[in-house]
Amino acid sequence: MITNYLKIAWRNLKKNKVFSFINITGLSLGISVCFIIMLYVQDELSYDRYNVHADRIARIQFKATLNGGEISEAGVMAPVAQALKRDFPEVEDATRLNFVGSPKAAYGIKTLTITNFTFVDSNFFHVFTIPLLAGDPNTALSQPNTIVVSKLTAERFFGNEDPMGKVLTSGGTSFKITGVFDKIPANSHFHADLLASMVGWQPAQSDSWMMGTFYTYLLLKPGTDLSALQAKFPDMVKKYMGPQIQQAMGMNLDQFRTKGNKLGFVLQPLTSIHLHPIATNEIEPAGNATYVYVFGAIALFMLVIASMNFINLATASAAKRAKEVGVRKVIGSERSQLIKQFLIESSLVVLVALLLSLGLIYAVLPVFNQLSGKELVFVPDLRIIGDLVALGVVVSLFAGLYPAFVLSSFKPIAVLKGNLSGKNAGFGLRSVMVVFQFVISVSLIVGTVIVYQQMRYIQAKDLGYSKEQILTIPNSYFLGKNEKAFKDEMMRDPRIVSGTLSYYRPAGPSNSNNALVYVQGHDNTALRTVNFHVDEDYIPTFSMRMEKGRNFSKDMKTDSSAMILNETAVKALGLNLNNAVGTSVVQINSDRGTNFPYHVIGVVKDFNFQSLHQPITPLIMTLDVEGGVIFKVKTADITGLLASMKKEWDGFNTGEPFTYSFLDDLYNRTYAVEQKTGTILDIFAILTVIVACLGLFGLVTYTAEQRVKEIGIRKVLGASAAQITGMLSVNFLKLVLIACLIAFPVSWWAMNKWLQSFAYQMTMHWWVFALAGLVALIIALVTLSFQAIKAALANPVNSLRSE
Repeated sequence: MITNYLKIAWRNLKKNKVFSFINITGLSLGISVCFIIMLYVQDELSYDRYNVHADRIARIQFKATLNGGEISEAGVMAPVAQALKRDFPEVEDATRLNFVGSPKAAYGIKTLTITNFTFVDSNFFHVFTIPLLAGDPNTALSQPNTIVVSKLTAERFFGNEDPMGKVLTSGGTSFKITGVFDKIPANSHFHADLLASMVGWQPAQSDSWMMGTFYTYLLLKPGTDLSALQAKFPDMVKKYMGPQIQQAMGMNLDQFRTKGNKLGFVLQPLTSIHLHPIATNEIEPAGNATYVYVFGAIALFMLVIASMNFINLATASAAKRAKEVGVRKVIGSERSQLIKQFLIESSLVVLVALLLSLGLIYAVLPVFNQLSGKELVFVPDLRIIGDLVALGVVVSLFAGLYPAFVLSSFKPIAVLKGNLSGKNAGFGLRSVMVVFQFVISVSLIVGTVIVYQQMRYIQAKDLGYSKEQILTIPNSYFLGKNEKAFKDEMMRDPRIVSGTLSYYRPAGPSNSNNALVYVQGHDNTALRTVNFHVDEDYIPTFSMRMEKGRNFSKDMKTDSSAMILNETAVKALGLNLNNAVGTSVVQINSDRGTNFPYHVIGVVKDFNFQSLHQPITPLIMTLDVEGGVIFKVKTADITGLLASMKKEWDGFNTGEPFTYSFLDDLYNRTYAVEQKTGTILDIFAILTVIVACLGLFGLVTYTAEQRVKEIGIRKVLGASAAQITGMLSVNFLKLVLIACLIAFPVSWWAMNKWLQSFAYQMTMHWWVFALAGLVALIIALVTLSFQAIKAALANPVNSLRSE
């Protein structure tokens, strides 16, 4: 019986080749896109869930308002972890991470760079599920100067030798290898190649509740209510931070709070960190829940649009199938049998589309990985096969049920007489479906244009500094004491305009250093600022502008205790451009001592030193040289200049390769997520429009077939090809126009929400929406015209011969 159904279904597919091609092509595209995005969404939602106790782990974060400035930081003070474990019975354990960058490590004569060198508490493996290939997780980090390395790091140093017990040296300290782990999973919000014990590490012993960058995670007891636990934190702030505020600022915590300041801690579930970051200093670039939702919606829309095409074409061709249904009912077929037949036909279409989509997924997934930065893999295991089968069943039912019930409901007597009642009954539904398809298409076109414009706006915005022709050498600290000599030697090259020694860059990876400052005599107005350590050449190298006062000078010995403020810091401290210079600003717990007073010598014009997602915040500059060489160059011979730099670098025998980057490239990488998202959105928009146009093409093909005799008569009576093309196209173009009117407010709302994530954003202009609508209308017109012109140019004799 099933074999007969399949034979009939296959015969019908071959008989309706155009519609079958459109349905199979649309569905295969829809299924492919849907499945790839499903893999992407699953990956994004899976972050940190590899941990056995993921549902019981939370990160504590510092949240404050100081002198009107909002602070939300993922790193907290060193003693917070032990205080939580000691004072709160809900906390089963607490562990800390502190990332120290990418230093060199040596074994014998072999010296390599460690990508992520991280200090962790000895109980790290009790909280996080990182299985060891060698060593005991309970004791591996229990002693000072012990480390656990990744398998890849071990192979880099020792090849196939057993790394256990061997000693690596870094920063003048020897570390004994006590464990090896495979790797931290890709779907983790942090990664490390080397985990060093905090036992005996001096910064981890600090008792300061004023400053700290320790990422602290709590393993909570089962059933713990995060909100209830967080409600107890004000008592902890009063107990531990209160006395230190009193000592540093000369006021108690209550007095400090009466000035409008707030201090506190918040908890964030581990599994929400990646997609819902609430801190400004995340360990790694976080994901974006909005993009996950948008891509998920696009996948669903693609599948729905392809299914709608199926429904549209199936119901539109009802008249063709009417007599077949009438004859089969007359000879005894029951409605249930007809429904089964039509469902098998739709299932066959979906099956063919599924098989085609498998090839598309294999072909497209590497490209998608490259665009998204993911490492998604498509391995047809039982789960994957089950997902595909489930997807196929859903699409078969969604696309096949309505046509099956419509076609099987025809009255045999009426259809055999050629009097198919309700032959236009499906037109209203088909119109709604066409409108829906183009609402999505136009919205995506608007989205791609606005994303592109925002990226162009970011590129062209006046940042307050020059990012062009700025060459940075981030690993120049490998030169050690020769760093300044390298800079001075290169400054003799006429192709270099200026140079500075600082690792603080206004774009791309940079040192992160915060400071608590207040105007002397006003210790109740403490302000949290970013602190750049720079030299006298920093401001000229970046072509920054001084709004008041002067830059640091080599000739002024007193500049060692001088400070430069940005305009935002001036306002936040209650000063103005006229009285800021000469003011004493005190830094609490500075590198030069507790409550060290600096004299302000200048005010630099505000410049964007953070992502344009964030507004400019208070910034101070102090004269402290740190590792990192930055050059302003002016030459077309970049290749020759880099060769000269490499030669000079190699002369110092660092054992490290010469590496460099241009600041404008680093700036662009800051918005890599948005740029990748824009590219993916472009592709999805094109695919959605293609699928929508396939349906439109099928409908106009059907319309032309249904009106073939009418077209012949009109041509005989003198109608031109243009008139007939317009007659066939006008109703569909009206539907596209209606879709535009619906899509404009929808897309405006969605893109306005997206733009709000940027502190600096372009203005949406009316012409963007007009352009999107015009593009949609042109695409629809081209699609319609292809088949309409073909019908209009056909010989009327062929269509009227039977009459």
